[in-house]
Amino acid sequence: MYTIGQVSEMFNLPISTLRYYDKEGLFPQMERQSGIRKFGENEIEALRVIECLKASGLEIKDIKQFMDWVTEGPASYEKRKALFEARKEAVEAEIARLDKMLDMVKFKCWYYDTAIRDGSEDKIRAMIPDNLPPEIQKLFNSAHS
Repeated sequence: MYTIGQVSEMFNLPISTLRYYDKEGLFPQMERQSGIRKFGENEIEALRVIECLKASGLEIKDIKQFMDWVTEGPASYEKRKALFEARKEAVEAEIARLDKMLDMVKFKCWYYDTAIRDGSEDKIRAMIPDNLPPEIQKLFNSAHS
């Protein structure tokens, strides 16, 4: 069992956030000893899932709905799976957006390395949009698609 302070450190979350999650019913099985919250392995795993869902863009009210489904047992497996399928699609879309952004950043790093080496952008501008080195062309095309 862990104290709220230990869990706060483990997850780098403010204690107030953990109290809020508890108040919202996200830890329905949490034990208390003399009124003090005690986090067991179930709460630790729930917190991993909560933080994952939150980071994927889900709001607390929707995470609460998920936790309610968990307490319903096997009858809610389909709903829970559908929620994670939707989160998977959202995360994959975000990764694609970030990959495109990273390609632009990599292209611009190459661009300015080359401009610094050459002392001007003239040579680079002459290569854009279709005559860049192959690896740089891939970055350019991805960033500009």
